[in-house]
Amino acid sequence: MGIRDEHDHRHELGAFLRAHRELLAPEDIGLPRSPRRRTPGLRREEVAALSGVGVAWYTWLEQGRVDTSRQVLEAVARTLRLDADAHRHVLELAGFHVPAGPGPMPVDALRAMVGGWPISPALVLDPALDLVAWNHAWRVIAPDPAEVPAQHRNLLSMLLTDPAYRAHFPAHEAIALDLVRHLRTRAEQPRGAEIVAELRSARPDLAPWWDCRAVGVFAPRTVATRPNRGVSPRFAMSLLTPAEAPDATVLVGTPVDAETIAHMAGRAETEAGFDGHAVLGVRGLEG
Repeated sequence: MGIRDEHDHRHELGAFLRAHRELLAPEDIGLPRSPRRRTPGLRREEVAALSGVGVAWYTWLEQGRVDTSRQVLEAVARTLRLDADAHRHVLELAGFHVPAGPGPMPVDALRAMVGGWPISPALVLDPALDLVAWNHAWRVIAPDPAEVPAQHRNLLSMLLTDPAYRAHFPAHEAIALDLVRHLRTRAEQPRGAEIVAELRSARPDLAPWWDCRAVGVFAPRTVATRPNRGVSPRFAMSLLTPAEAPDATVLVGTPVDAETIAHMAGRAETEAGFDGHAVLGVRGLEG
């Protein structure tokens, strides 16, 4: 961080603390409110005393003139009754490492998210590309994942070794190669290594894939799926990472033409009895 950046962050931190000090009423921390009190919120000397620091030093902190230790900043954050987000923000402004926030978005929330996409096929994937959830629209363009044994319910494995899935995605190898590169960008973890070992054995013809060390983000691409009822559905496939669930990814296909939109909407209405809630399948909770 440059000198100017440090200066800017100090002043932003001071302004943030001052704003929260002025929002906190004396009675919020057990202090009496004097009829003659003119200061909005708490006084600087009150925050300093409750935080165990000197008044002059705390004044300089709000003015952006000093650095601070994490211990002191934690004490000030407690005095100002900062919530989790505000507490995290002041630590980041002061340049301290902040632990990861709350755990991943619950599977139920991810299910509900993809379930709200009646014409966009979607899968929720874990870091090793195992299927965690899928929506009804996915079952319109591909075999139901619930029919695949749980231990083999991995997108990369299904695209490369499952004849039914390969038949439904003419460009399955191009998609799979992008997924291989994406998998290498994830932190090393046993399940991913296990999948690659299985595929190395099952698909020796793809040895250059397994020996290559290339990495890359999944490239959005337009994918044509197997013709269905006289229509050849086409989707723009993207791999998304929800901010609330950084360990999960969502593979979603967005219809690219009016014919695909009409086909998917018609299937949702006639086969799922779509009434605003898509039918979902979830690993361990199919149905």
